[in-house]
Amino acid sequence: MNGVGAAVQVRDLTKRFGRTVALDRVSLEVRTGSIVGLLGANGAGKSTLLRHLIGMLLPDSGSCLTLGCEARALAAEHLARIGYVHQDAQLLDWMTVRQFVRYVSAYYPSWNTALEERLLAESELTSGARIGTLSPGQRQRLALIIAIAFEPELLLLDEPAAALDPLARMRFLDLLISLIQDGQRTIVISSHILSDVEKVIDHVVIMDHGRILRDLPLDRLQEEFCRLRLSAVQGTLPHPLPFDGILECRRGDGTAEVTLRGAAGPADLSRALSGLACRVETLPLPLEELYRLVLTYPAAAGEARP
Repeated sequence: MNGVGAAVQVRDLTKRFGRTVALDRVSLEVRTGSIVGLLGANGAGKSTLLRHLIGMLLPDSGSCLTLGCEARALAAEHLARIGYVHQDAQLLDWMTVRQFVRYVSAYYPSWNTALEERLLAESELTSGARIGTLSPGQRQRLALIIAIAFEPELLLLDEPAAALDPLARMRFLDLLISLIQDGQRTIVISSHILSDVEKVIDHVVIMDHGRILRDLPLDRLQEEFCRLRLSAVQGTLPHPLPFDGILECRRGDGTAEVTLRGAAGPADLSRALSGLACRVETLPLPLEELYRLVLTYPAAAGEARP
């Protein structure tokens, strides 16, 4: 990691809570202008990592630079460039929506009133409603408005759409796409709704038990696995199938669906299937399935040949 053009630099970050190792020597670099999907099960370390980026948690060892500053030393001028949303956002329940927005906006010289008004209109929040009376989805929408309306350089989103309905999620994703257009805004989004995340991210970080399993562009992850559907023109398919790196295989009467490690190009397929009378279809793998395959087959060893 050279740090040039990096919004976030994490080196050998370790954090323990008692006997639990929440982060285990994590190293990560987030490039300026990227949209990173931070994926992992509950307890994988995603929220702990994001909280280190804004200095809410301090590491037991290792370092964390956010916007070029040690996270533990982030001052008001640095925090004014960072937006952060947690799925359990703490808001001032006794205020109305309008009062709370005006209260928060006073702290940000870069607050975009026109953007605020558009977001409030799209959210369908009642400006005079007490925050304490809002539903979880409405509270989440308000938290997103607060984090976005001052147009932060770095936006950290921890399960931001967990409480949103499908229409609100679509609007939220459209907003993320519009925010990244200038190429200088960086977004890190942790979410378990991978079908949504897949639409906006260009980089993937997969965590498990406090460690990073994958840190790579989305298109490279898509090249790591391949799924083929084979249909015999006549008769049956051979045993074993003539592919290297078979991870999974489901067979039927003259058909097979095969998952391979590594993309199968036309030349590879031509060599593997030479002499076989069958039709071949390459099946797209959604991010949810890629995530499952990474966790199920973390290394190339021990691959089966059905």
